Amino acid sequence: MRRLTTLFPSEFLEEHAEELGVVERDRKLQIPAFVWAFVFGFAAGESRTLAGFRRSYNSTADET
Repeated sequence: MRRLTTLFPSEFLEEHAEELGVVERDRKLQIPAFVWAFVFGFAAGESRTLAGFRRSYNSTADET
């Protein structure tokens, strides 16, 4: 986990998402939290439902 977060720091993820046009509204979605929730939670097989992904994102982003 530490290696990945060092390899892809939050600033890099946000800049890359902006270049790709992923986010239409600034700060409505936290890109770093979204990426890490997907990589470490959803894609890793912890719970592969949309509800599970949402819980993982909310936990990572510290939001409800």
